[in-house]
Amino acid sequence: MSARYSEPAFGSRPIRQSTSHAQTAAATASIGAPGIFCYSIQAQAEPGVMPRVLALFAKRNLVPMRWHSDVSGDAGRDLAIDVQVEGLSPDVGNYIASCLRQIPGVATVLTAEKRVAAEREPGALSA
Repeated sequence: MSARYSEPAFGSRPIRQSTSHAQTAAATASIGAPGIFCYSIQAQAEPGVMPRVLALFAKRNLVPMRWHSDVSGDAGRDLAIDVQVEGLSPDVGNYIASCLRQIPGVATVLTAEKRVAAEREPGALSA
């Protein structure tokens, strides 16, 4: 086991956090690994917005694993699109987000990234 010390707050004692080598190795290995990139897009409800959003994924030969859209707001003027794409590196995922922000009618693009836990070896114990 390795130990890390966090910076103590003024007037308090340091807190010792214990981490196993396996946890450290798993965390380090998952940093650069592709995960699931999630996009939450707020836009004007116009006919050309959804095809333009989908085109950014299609031209990279990507099929979103999840796509959900809703029209809401006063008189149906707002469009919310949630998209999840598997296998994107953080660099590519962030680049697509910046491209989405340039689409006419798109007001906001929020991103999140999900990491899938690595599979354990048969017979391995979990913590």
